Amino acid sequence: MTAAVLDPCCGGRMMWFDKADQRCLFGDQRSETIVVTDRSHREDGTRTLVIEPDMLMDFRALPFPEASFWHVAFDPPHLQRAGPRSWLAAKYGKLGADWRDDMRLGFTECFRVLKPNGTLIFKWNETHIKVKEVLACTPHKPLYGQVSGRTGMTHWLAFIKPAPKEAP
Repeated sequence: MTAAVLDPCCGGRMMWFDKADQRCLFGDQRSETIVVTDRSHREDGTRTLVIEPDMLMDFRALPFPEASFWHVAFDPPHLQRAGPRSWLAAKYGKLGADWRDDMRLGFTECFRVLKPNGTLIFKWNETHIKVKEVLACTPHKPLYGQVSGRTGMTHWLAFIKPAPKEAP
């Protein structure tokens, strides 16, 4: 593996400036192209979402050894309620009823594959679940963060993996 960065929930790579950046290994649990009808003002009234990860993976059980990456971009699904044909659920993913367990496992795995002093950027939208509830799923504390979006509901938080303590 040569990538320094892991995005284990890449979806349509919407937050990436370069959606083919070779420094990143893009992963997701699904690979699909979804076409939906919406009010996108395109001539045919459709919108297309392409989810094409470099590798299929589950963020709750990452297939990498410990300390594999310098940086992890963790943008897991954040919707709790969405219809079966929801464009937002297709775009962002949908959490299950056991979302707290999923988030605990996700944080544990993301920190496990980080190198010591590596960084994790966590993106969360509070549409259905407050960021405070999600942060209760990890013992790690963010260094800093920023709130963004039109409604101020998207949180970007930066973490650093502690280095192992040296023996005296």
